[in-house]
This record gives sequence, structure tokens and C-alpha cells, in this order.
Amino acid sequence: MENHSLPFRLDGRIALVTGAASGIGEATAKELARAGAFVWIADINLPAAEPLAKSLGNAKAIHLDVTSPGSITAAVAQIGSLDILVNNAGIGHVGSIETTEPEDFDRLMNVNVRAVYLVTRAFLPLLVAAQERHEALGTVVNVASVSGLVGIRQRFAYCTSKGAIIAMTRQLATEYPKTLRVNAVCPGTVQTPFVEAYLDKFHKDNKEETRAQLRARQPVGRLGTPEEVASAIRYLASDEAAFVTGSLLTIDGGWTAA
Repeated sequence: MENHSLPFRLDGRIALVTGAASGIGEATAKELARAGAFVWIADINLPAAEPLAKSLGNAKAIHLDVTSPGSITAAVAQIGSLDILVNNAGIGHVGSIETTEPEDFDRLMNVNVRAVYLVTRAFLPLLVAAQERHEALGTVVNVASVSGLVGIRQRFAYCTSKGAIIAMTRQLATEYPKTLRVNAVCPGTVQTPFVEAYLDKFHKDNKEETRAQLRARQPVGRLGTPEEVASAIRYLASDEAAFVTGSLLTIDGGWTAA
């Protein structure tokens, strides 16, 4: 039997996590469901999302292409009510300004920035209405990155996109201070399929050497885990964080402090 007096509970809340079929998104879906929320597992890869939703019980998979207004509109119509939106879907890119082609830059901005705008804008009426169902504001948690806080070599487009997410987070929090809470988490390098794909694509000949470098740039000497980021997202979505909005929560092993 659940003890609803425990902190950071989300009983009765409805959450949507984009890019939820793997990595930080998957861990977040599991954590929010564990906290009592009903979770929409939103991903462009529906076959991967469906078994996760089935395993959680209080969840349902939904196909969502975050770059498609039509797909987003269909998702809004299907979901109907929403208390928590986690904008997690995103892609990466390696390259300086000189080696980043316009099409690469546009692709990063389309997925990492424009999609967050499209999804948040579409679900905004449902999130604002959340206060009518609960004595709590609707909540948005954006998954940004330390890349939006500090410069990282060979990450021109990625740093630009995550910096935009941070600015978007602060602007929304200022625009809707009494109807919406908007915060962002800024992870360092986290052990996810996202990072593995990066290593396979760009460092297949020196994968373990590069992995060691990724660990070393974080003072604690290791990569983060998706579960550590998910726990922070759960906190930001909970009533215990009712006074927290417009904030950036770094989860980076001391990277930005060093």
C-alpha cells in the first residue's frame, strides 16, 4: 500500500515525457510513475515506447514527432488533461562553427529548440488548466544541459540549442508566474544510449579513451546516471518544489563549479 505522506509524491497527476523510450526520458517516466503519476510515454519510436508503458502499468505509449505540428495536435487531442510536461527529446552534433553545415545547425535547432516551443505552446492550455484540478500549478521541466551554461569545444550547434532552452525556461517562468512553474535540469555527461551513439559515430577507433576523457572532465570522475537526473525532475514536478520556478538545476558532478 502506497504511503501518500511520503515526499515528492505525484498521485493523481498526469505527466507527459517526450523522448521517453530510452535514456533520461525512460528513467524519468519510470520515476514519475513510481511517484504515483500517470505517465504518457511519448516517442517517435512507438514500438520502443509500448513495452515500457506496459511494464509501468500506470502509463500509456503515444506516438509523438516533436517536430511535427500535426503529430503534436493529435497528441493534445488524445491526452486531454496534463499536469506535468517534461521536454526531454533532443539530438546531438559534434563540430565547430566551421564544420557545422547550415543543414546540421537547422536540424539541431528544429529538434532541440523549435520542438520545445511547439510542444509547450500546444500543451499550454492544458497545463494552465491543471490548477483547476489540483491546488498546484501546471509544471514544465525542460532537459537542458551544462552545454547551455559553459562553452564546450566541438559542440557549437549543441551549445547554442541548449542555451536557447535555458533562455526559454526563464522567459516562460517570468511570463506565467502565477499559472505555471517552469524549470530546467542541466545534466553533465550521462551514461545513456545518446552518449553511446555519439561514441560509436565519432570515436569508434578510440571509444574507451574518449569515454575516460568524458569521465575526467567531471570532478567526481564518473558519468552521471539517467536515474540521478530523473530524481531531480521528480522533485521539480512535486509540490515540495512549489516555490521553485525559473531555476536551473545542474546535475553535473561538479563540472560547472570547477
